[in-house]
Amino acid sequence: MKPYKFNPILKTTLWGGYQIAPFKGIYTAQPNIGESWEISGVPEHESIAVNRGLIDDVDEGLKLTQLIDKYKGLLVGNKVYKKFGNKFPLLVKFIDSRQDLSVQVHPDDKLAMERHGCQGKTEMWYIIKSDVGAKIYAGLSKQITPDDYERMVVADSENGKNPMQEVIATHEAHEGDLFFLPAGRLHAIGAGNFLAEIQQTSDITYRVYDFGRKDSHGNPRELHTELAKDAIDYRVWPEYRTSYDSTKPTSQLINCPYFVVHRVVVQVAQRIDFQCDSFVIVVCLWGEANINGISVSQGETLLVPACENVLYIFGNATFLTAHISL
Repeated sequence: MKPYKFNPILKTTLWGGYQIAPFKGIYTAQPNIGESWEISGVPEHESIAVNRGLIDDVDEGLKLTQLIDKYKGLLVGNKVYKKFGNKFPLLVKFIDSRQDLSVQVHPDDKLAMERHGCQGKTEMWYIIKSDVGAKIYAGLSKQITPDDYERMVVADSENGKNPMQEVIATHEAHEGDLFFLPAGRLHAIGAGNFLAEIQQTSDITYRVYDFGRKDSHGNPRELHTELAKDAIDYRVWPEYRTSYDSTKPTSQLINCPYFVVHRVVVQVAQRIDFQCDSFVIVVCLWGEANINGISVSQGETLLVPACENVLYIFGNATFLTAHISL
């Protein structure tokens, strides 16, 4: 079973930019592309397999859930299939923010299951590039209570700022920065960031604050003040940026119950065995290489089946990899 490639799902957004298509080598007239969903099992937004350069590729045109149903544990891993069935547990995106995104929070598994009958949303961001002065907003800079939050989010702005902007931790963004965003953490991508996002498969988002912007019809965008109130983690943490050793050819970035992510730099050839009963997602950030017989270049993403998940990489490239550890 060779690694799979999928058609990216390009999404035009209010805040989207112009970097995703050229980064991926795609020519399109689609405007304001804010997101490229690289691998998705989200209903109505499923990834579709494309030809991988194989003669008579029998899986070309199949949706991700159809591939899982066809190959089961061979594709995703026996433990992963036992837990998730035909639902693919991760969603991988590229995001290009020409404007500030809204301040958001996501519920954890317990709250999401109670309210929406689905899992919650823990995610991570890896900054591919950022403009000078670009910001990432993540976490709280000072302690507030749920009642404080409710008062602040509806308060009038002073000097052009809502009080909520004063309590959200602000970070300078730089290439290679890593932010882990467990469910419950307030966050927003600031203008001028281009990044890769790896998250649980969930599209449940509570919008907390949107800088007073209006939608394409001139109406203020909906806020989810009450829903967010019970979802927010009100603790203040000493550090919100995640550190890692960037000098190693393979560095572990995140190891959490939902995904394990590594940064891999290959200059000629490398063999990597994560020793896991799981698929491996490979996101190419730069360069080009051959992985397990399939070529991949900047902006492309591969799904490596669990039954063939030892990576044999030949080329000169930088990747993010993601798998599940159960």
